[in-house]
Amino acid sequence: MTAPRIHPSAVVEAGARLGDGVEVGAFCYIGAEVEVGDGTTFGPHCSVHGPTRIGRENRFIGHCAIGGEPQDKKYHGERVELEIGDRNLFREFTTINRGTGTGGGITRIGHDNWFLAYTHVAHDCMIGNSCVFSNNATLAGHVTIDDHVIMSGFAGVHQFCRIGAHAFIGMGALVNGDVPPFLMIAQDGYGRPRGINSEGLKRRGFDADRISAIKRAYRAVYMSGGSLEDARAKLAELAADSEDARAFLAFIESSERPLLR
Repeated sequence: MTAPRIHPSAVVEAGARLGDGVEVGAFCYIGAEVEVGDGTTFGPHCSVHGPTRIGRENRFIGHCAIGGEPQDKKYHGERVELEIGDRNLFREFTTINRGTGTGGGITRIGHDNWFLAYTHVAHDCMIGNSCVFSNNATLAGHVTIDDHVIMSGFAGVHQFCRIGAHAFIGMGALVNGDVPPFLMIAQDGYGRPRGINSEGLKRRGFDADRISAIKRAYRAVYMSGGSLEDARAKLAELAADSEDARAFLAFIESSERPLLR
């Protein structure tokens, strides 16, 4: 048995229960009604409010806000809970809220999930096992996520929706309905080129001739209507007189992903 290790700057309220080998880092706060399982670690500046039960061998890397009050105007201080299983990873600035009195009273997270930086799980959500939440993925209240779901960066799910097992939610996709198991969801509106950053170039000291040359390079790639090979040939001509056109061409030649056009 290994006693918990608590940094001198951390605050652990009377009534909190910490298992064997728990580590509480600098400037953390652990509330009175928090129960933490064996081997769980908290990096600096984490806060955990109760009633919250956390299982074994979870890792909270730093600046996580766990078990906070639900962000719901219908909440009026009633006793509501958060339950977290085993072996989950919570990266920087993850926020997980407790449930609401009218929504079941509990937010529940299973085992072996990854929550990357700035992810948010709202009140009354139910999350299964072995899911991945990429940076800034966000769940509104009352969302159910089944096992092995991947939420890509900046994806969001509307309240009361359900995501079935093994589904993949693509980058930036906003989900406002139920997603059956095994599906891949992607948004239609990926970013598209809309001209050059003229104002930014001016602020960085690019003169009119350089900006004009960059505009010609842009038109060759994005407005000529030709193939990418045609655009490369035109850029090669422009590169003879413009260092910026050479940089444009070199970038395209070294790309490993399809060019955004």
